[in-house]
Amino acid sequence: MISLAPGTKVYLASKPVSMRLGFDGLAALVRPLFAVEPYGGHVFLFRSKSGNYLKALLWDGTGLCLFAKRLERSRFVWPPLIEGGVVLTPAQFALLIEAMDWRRTVAPGPPRLPVQI
Repeated sequence: MISLAPGTKVYLASKPVSMRLGFDGLAALVRPLFAVEPYGGHVFLFRSKSGNYLKALLWDGTGLCLFAKRLERSRFVWPPLIEGGVVLTPAQFALLIEAMDWRRTVAPGPPRLPVQI
């Protein structure tokens, strides 16, 4: 499991990309898709056309990390094909990696401040 630092965003590219791309090829896709720098410490997820293979790109402060996962009998749950992508919470990211339907989880709203008497 990939542990994420607080404040880390997970960007999910909704359109499939070539899984032949490596570090530099995927990093070059980050700016046009998400309008952020690939070296900001966030996670960027890319899927294959078949939907059973994904790659995650992450800058850990010392270099780019590239993680890959292929499912043998099912597919990852992915959003509809749209331009750009989606931002996931770390909890939704964990569900996606485990091949669970992350769309059914709803992130709680910001905590309310206690009423002072």
